Amino acid sequence: MSAALPLPRWQAFAASFAESRLALAALAALAVILVAALAAPFISPQDPYDLARLDILDAKLAPGTQAASGFTYWLGSDDQGRDMLSAILYGLRVSLGVGIAATLAALALGMAAGMTAGYAGGWLDALIMRIVDLQLSFPAMLLALVLLAVLGQGVDKIVIALVAAQWAYYARTARGAALVERRKEYVDAAVCMALSPARIAFRHVLPNCLPPLVVVATVQVAHAIALEATLSFLGLGVPITSPSLGLLIANGFAHLLSGKYWISFFPGIALLITLVAINLAGDRLRDVLDPRLHGHYGA
Repeated sequence: MSAALPLPRWQAFAASFAESRLALAALAALAVILVAALAAPFISPQDPYDLARLDILDAKLAPGTQAASGFTYWLGSDDQGRDMLSAILYGLRVSLGVGIAATLAALALGMAAGMTAGYAGGWLDALIMRIVDLQLSFPAMLLALVLLAVLGQGVDKIVIALVAAQWAYYARTARGAALVERRKEYVDAAVCMALSPARIAFRHVLPNCLPPLVVVATVQVAHAIALEATLSFLGLGVPITSPSLGLLIANGFAHLLSGKYWISFFPGIALLITLVAINLAGDRLRDVLDPRLHGHYGA
């Protein structure tokens, strides 16, 4: 009887990931969150930032209240009469957009710096890594606060601040992976073929360095979203014209003592579910991509 053929790499990866029901549940929750955020303009009960449709008489209505107009505020309304469900869906768009954009930009910058340092070596490696060490010596929150104090508010400004706070993590990871890969035989073969160092580094070495970078990126998406929410809560994040979940929480914080808990509670729950789902999926991804487990899901 012939031996069974190994599964293609992507099928083996999916099968290994699916062994964790908790990770699958987290992935399903993430899929729902992403679809809801992308489809917010189409599925939201109302546009929460259309001033012409806001009614101050509907402000601070409790969850499930039906207004005189007949509209039901399933999650209540805020102090401006905005539907909280709609505001949360739009806030998810901003939070996820900022987090993903900052993570991708930081990944690209850190990957380029780390690959250059790890493959080139010498004085360039020393210079880049001293810059990385200097950046990592500052807490991410402190660095972001300083940059936003200089740059001012704005979605683009907070993305820049988050990139500056995160890129060094990718640079260090990419450098470590490049140092391991550059000693392998396929790199020696590429050198013998007279390929340029840049082509070897980014065409041949980089693909083999991606698994640890993907794991770091997954974790850092949650970190970026949480950091943006904290900065917005402090009034230094996104502008009030396009509030994220953090700003929605901040808007309702002043009303907690008066019993209007839903203005902060529901955005906080949405943020919590998003962060937990990303972290659970990221933990499983890390386990699957662990080099010690590569033999378990084929080549």
